[in-house]
Formats: sequence, C-alpha cells, structure tokens
Amino acid sequence: MAPRQAPRHGKATNPSPQNARTLKRKRNEEELSSLTQRVDELDPKNRLKVFSELPISEPTLSGLSASHYRGLTDIQLRAIPHALKSHDILGAAKTGSGKTLAFLVPVLENLYRKQWTEYDGLGALILSPTRELAIQIFEVLRKIGRYHSFSAGLVIGGKSLREEQERLARMNILVCTPGRMLQHLDQTAEFEVSNLQMLVLDEADRIMDMGFQNTVDAIIDHLPKERQTLLFSATQTKKVSDLARLSLQDPEYVDVHETASSATPSTLQQHFIVTPLPQKLDTLWSFIRSNLKAKTLVFLSSGKQVRFVYESFRRLQPGIPLLHLHGRQKQGGRLDITTRFSQAKYSVLFATDVAARGLDFPAVDWVIQLDCPEDADTYIHRVGRTARFERDGRAVLFLEPSEEESMMKRLEQKKVPIEKINVKAKKQQSVRDQLQNMCFKDPELKYLGQKAFISYVKAVYVQKDKEVFKVKELPLEEYAASLGLPGAPRIKFINGENSKIQKNKPRALAALSGDDDSGEDGDNITKKKSEVRTKYDRMFERRNQSVLADHYSKLINDDGTVVASGQVNGTTDDEDDGFLSVKRRFEAGDEDLGKGLDSQSEPDSGMSKKDDKIVDIKGMEPLIVDSKRREKLLKSKKKLLKYKGKGTKLVYDEEGNPHEVYELEDEDAFKARGNALEQRNKFLETQVEKTRLADIADKEVVKQKKREKKEKRKDRDRELNDGKQGSAAILVPYDEEKNLSSNDGLSEEYSEEKPVTKKQKRWSEEIEGKARTESNKTKSIRSQNAQPIEVRTLEDLETLASGLLD
Repeated sequence: MAPRQAPRHGKATNPSPQNARTLKRKRNEEELSSLTQRVDELDPKNRLKVFSELPISEPTLSGLSASHYRGLTDIQLRAIPHALKSHDILGAAKTGSGKTLAFLVPVLENLYRKQWTEYDGLGALILSPTRELAIQIFEVLRKIGRYHSFSAGLVIGGKSLREEQERLARMNILVCTPGRMLQHLDQTAEFEVSNLQMLVLDEADRIMDMGFQNTVDAIIDHLPKERQTLLFSATQTKKVSDLARLSLQDPEYVDVHETASSATPSTLQQHFIVTPLPQKLDTLWSFIRSNLKAKTLVFLSSGKQVRFVYESFRRLQPGIPLLHLHGRQKQGGRLDITTRFSQAKYSVLFATDVAARGLDFPAVDWVIQLDCPEDADTYIHRVGRTARFERDGRAVLFLEPSEEESMMKRLEQKKVPIEKINVKAKKQQSVRDQLQNMCFKDPELKYLGQKAFISYVKAVYVQKDKEVFKVKELPLEEYAASLGLPGAPRIKFINGENSKIQKNKPRALAALSGDDDSGEDGDNITKKKSEVRTKYDRMFERRNQSVLADHYSKLINDDGTVVASGQVNGTTDDEDDGFLSVKRRFEAGDEDLGKGLDSQSEPDSGMSKKDDKIVDIKGMEPLIVDSKRREKLLKSKKKLLKYKGKGTKLVYDEEGNPHEVYELEDEDAFKARGNALEQRNKFLETQVEKTRLADIADKEVVKQKKREKKEKRKDRDRELNDGKQGSAAILVPYDEEKNLSSNDGLSEEYSEEKPVTKKQKRWSEEIEGKARTESNKTKSIRSQNAQPIEVRTLEDLETLASGLLD
C-alpha cells in the first residue's frame, strides 16, 4: 500500500464533524461513568470541607465557584452525600445555615448523571410556601446552574397563567408555590409529571401544615410514587402521617443541631419586653426614633395592621425609609419591596409572616415582633431573618402581660434563650395624640385603623393556643384609643359568643332564672313572648353603618354637641331610604286590605284571626298577613320570591300574542299529520336541504370576498407601480431623444402622457442591449448619410461629422 501523503504546508487535517461528535460522546460517557463510580464510593461520614471534594460534575463546580460558594456548611456536608445516593431526606438546621444549596446541588447532579434533556419532561419539582422564597430559590438555581443545559422555570401566583402554560411542557426543573402548581396540574393539558425524579419541599413543616394540607395532598396524587423526596426546614416535621402522605422510603433524618443547646444561632441576642397593648405603638415609635441608623424588620399579625402602621408612621416621618410587605399586594410590588429592602443600608420593613420563612435579607440588625407569634416555631423562623451565616443580630419580642407566662414556657421547651429587658422611661415617646388628630382629619386613615383593630382582635381570637392568647383579657377600648380611634369598633364574633351561650342553655334552667313574680301564667307567657327578638327582627332593625357602627356615637360636632346615632354621614333615623338605598316594596293599600289592625292596639300584643290582613299581589295567591314576620315580609323582595314560585319567560309572535319559549304542540294535531317516524324523517330531510342551501350561500359569500380581496390587491399593486413609474427614470427611443436633446430632460407633461417602465436587467442583457443600441445608431447614421442632413443644432453637426469620418 502506498504511504499516505503528508498534508501541504505542514498543516494537520481537521477531523470530520462526525468523528468529533463521536469523540465528545465517548468523553462524556467516560466522565459520567467515573462520576457515578465516585458517588457509589462516597462515604457520608467523611468530614469534607469544600465543594470540590464532593463527587459532583464540572458544570456544577464552575457555577458554585462563580457564585462564590466554596466551603460546606454542616447541613450541606451531611445532607448532600445522602441525596447524591438518591436517598429520601428529612433535613433540619437552624435558620441561615445554607439549606437551599443542600437540595439544589443534588437536584442538578442527579439530573446530570441521568443525562436529562428537555424531551424527558419534568425531572425535579421544588415546592415553596411563599412567592418570595420561591423567587429566591430560583435565583440561586440560576446562579449555580448557569453552566448546565437544563431548562428551569418559576411558577407562582400573580403572573400570566397562559404564558406559563405555553412554556411549562419544556421545563426540566420547576420552582413553584402549591396553589399555582395544582392549578397547572388540573388545567394544563400538555403538562406531564409521570417521569418526575425528585420532589423537594422547602419549609416542609409549613407546607405540610393545615393551610396547605389539601393542596399538597392533591399535588402528590398527580406525582409518581417512585421518586426521591427531600424535606428541609428549620423546624422539621416528624409526624408519621405526614411522612406516609409523601410516600417516603426509609428517609435519612439529618438534624445537625439536634444536640445544640439552642434552637437559634449563637450569634443572635434575644430579648423580650412586657408592654401593655395600648402602649405597643408608642414603644415601637420610640424604638425606631432611637435606631435610625439600623436595618429593622417589624413583624405584625395581619396585613391590615401592616398597612395602618406603615401609613400612620409614614405621615409622622420618623427620619428613616419605611417599607411594608403583606400578602394582599400585587406580585410586582412585593418583588420590588423585597429588592429595595435588600439593597437598603438603613430601612424599616413592616411585614406579616410572608417574610418570616427562608428569605435572605442581607445585614438585618433588628427583628422586632410587635405581635406575639402563634407558636415557638414561628418565633424561630421570624428571628432567623437576622444573624444569618454566623453574623451578629438582635431580636426583641413585644408581649402583653397576659401572654408572658405561657409564651415563655413554649420558648423554653424549644430551647430558645431569651432575656427580659425594660424600656427607658426617659426615651419613651407617645404618638397617641398625633394619631387621633390624623384619624380625625383623614377618614381613610381612620378606616384603616378600624380594620387594623378588628384584624388584630380576630387574629388573637382564632389562635389555637388559648393559654397564650386570651382575647377576653385584652383592653380593647384603650387599644382603640391608642390607634387614634374615637371608640372601639363592634366585634361581631366576640359579641356573638355571649348570645350563643345564652341560646344553648337548657330551657328549664332559663325558665327558673327568669322573673316568676308576675300574676297569671298566661300574662307571664305573653310578656316573655314580647321580649323575644328573632334574627329577622335584628335583620330589619340593622342600619347601613357596617360593622364599625358603635363608635359613631362618640363623634363630636363642631359646636361641641354629640352626634346623634342616626345623623351620621348626614342622615337621620327617618331617612332609611336615602341615596342608593331604594328597595322594591309591595305596599298594602286600603282597597287591598281586609280589616286592618286597630290603631290603638299594642304592637306586640299579637294579631287575632279577625284582624288579619289579606294582600292581593299580582302573580301570586293572596298573602294573609297574620304576624309581624309576614308584615315585614312585604318589604323584602327576596323573601317574597319564595311565595311567588318560579317565573316563566315569554316570547311574542307577529300578532303580539305571548307564548312560552318551549311550548308543546297539541297531541291530536300532531297525530293528524301522520306517523311520528315519518314526520321525523321528513323534518331531517328539510333540515338537510336547508343546511345544503345555507352551505352553498356561504361558499358564494366566501368566493365573493376572495374576488373583492383580489381586486383590492390588484388596485393596490397598480397604484404602487404608478408611483414607482413617476419617480423612476424613463427610457426614450433614440430618435425622440435626438429631437429633444436641446432640453436637459423630459417635461412633466410628457412623462405623464407616455410612461415607460424601467425593468431591471441582468448584466448579460445590459451588454447585449448596449451592443444592439450601438448597431442601431450606426445603421441610423448610415441611412442618414444617404440623405443630406439639415444642421440645426450642435448635436446635428456632431452626427454629420461622425458620418463623414465613417
């Protein structure tokens, strides 16, 4: 065989693309096999210090290095090796200990080793209880997974559902909140989760709580049973029922701080102060004024409290930027607020428990809990927003005197070291008068204060731990005054408790406790009946003043007199039917009534049968008004509908006669026309013929539209060509050009009368055209030489000279 010739100029030949792909595939297979072998040989008990010592891929290492993650924390050291071996994990660690990387690194690595692509569908699902935490997890995933080829998506509420549906089928990793995830599982047809490999629950104890229980159960029903499940939280759930619901298989319980003396970071200083409920806002204002060069996070129990405190303190201008965050805000605003607070050096953020879990706000100096948390776990998550990653932090808990003893027991059971401190009386400032002045001048702020009051009392009332939260012992009148309100708004759910207790008492006991000093039994029964007030009585006596009506009695007029209860907002008791309060009523006139009531009779003395009213109402049977309830029934359209029955819709023919929409034909007339089957077939034939004719008509209309569209397109092209001809140069025959050579160009009139289209020619056509033009010129000159040329212009003279030279 002849030897292979060497390449010219000493250059090596490049391998073909197919060979390059083959080499790359072999190299990847070798890397994957060695990586899998390293994972199998990994011992979880080894004490590693950096990520590079773990058996993880080069893209993940590059992403961690580019994001400045090098050292391993305790939870990462103990959880990642088990997760890489595809074990189920229950991970618990203190707040700020790096739990996010503990599950994101295994997610990327497990999908990488399985060579996951977009055609394989969804590989990993990460659930988060709040939108802000989901956004934070997604941002970390983008940073450390930047060198991977996976597609990742963020699915939370507040965004366009249609846009998410279009992209969802192509995602390999999804970070989501439970509600929106369940919506996609139920409504998005192309979303397939049967090939899911990993399920991650961040803040697992909150997700498995009663608030998300039904949603999470529905999500798990859609997922395959054979999968890897990772649960992470600062306060991990160990309930067997929760673990059974998630189908965990021999989970590894990883609690790095189980033997620690404290459930919170050692760098966190924790204190509490006992302050009466009416003095909480004064103490908070004094604290903010004393710490203007600090970054403070203030937790309250409801969004309406957050908004009221933010709006009132913003008007008071404490000298530091104020922000507020709660679940009622739009998603764009919530994201903007978290970004601004993260980037701020000095600021105060008023927030609900939306910001209590997982969020990483850098350099938070103080965490203030103005309202008592619902349990010790919530306290741990709240104070975890400071003292993160071994930094210093301070936290203060405000407790009402009735909450102190029980709450301290709960915190002691959870290994929370907390000390009591006192407030310096000299630095205490009061804002009660200023709040009252602002609420008096601004009705909107007053309305916010009323809502904040009700939401706080409701938040205390619905708590499960009644040893800590005792709504009966709260000084509600004084608390309303501290908010700037003229009086405590009426609380329905508290006032209803007493009436419920009285209602559920045994009747015999109620009769014994009643007044038995009356004369005859019949008189006593009549008196008791007159004192009974039913729910219908209360309903018809209600004024249109909403739930906050009680405090109106304490308003003062400009002249110092007390505003009457019926004169609030410019109305009186006699003006029930004011603006936009008109109701349809059926008035019973004298001609419609039988014998009426005697005007001198007592209103509560009852009605006898001979005094009953009989009211004739059109469309229903005569209504016998034999009680006060029936008398009030005349004023309610909604109640009268029960007696009227269902209405019927009528249509009118050409002669104006009314008919029901669906009317049965006379049976005899129907049978007279023939057999039912024959009539059915005949009806079908007529309908088919109608359909055929309608189809022909529709096709003709479509053809006509097409013709019109074609004519319009031709007219538009013709106008476009005319416009181009007006602006393009015009070619003129040689003889005409010779006769008009004295002018520099053609006149406008000539160009309009004789338009000549200039077409683009190929280079070969142009050369042939030039040659043809020269030959024509030569022929014309020779023909002209045969006859004497009359010289009139300089061009004629040049033509004559060229002919003579030829």
